[in-house]
Amino acid sequence: MKISARNVFPGKIIEIKKGATTAHVQLNVNGLIVTAAITNEAVEELGLKVGGEASAVVKSSDVMVMVG
Repeated sequence: MKISARNVFPGKIIEIKKGATTAHVQLNVNGLIVTAAITNEAVEELGLKVGGEASAVVKSSDVMVMVG
């Protein structure tokens, strides 16, 4: 698969918490925990499972930085 995004971070799925419609998927990316909120349907369609590999794709225009 090819993607134009340059902020792609491969990791391992360490937790999936499903809610009524949205799931929170946690990835361990080199010791950093990245959490994505996706639909429960997407979890099923992608076949996501704890212990599986996945990549976090970050759209840089949506990343904010804060200090203090």
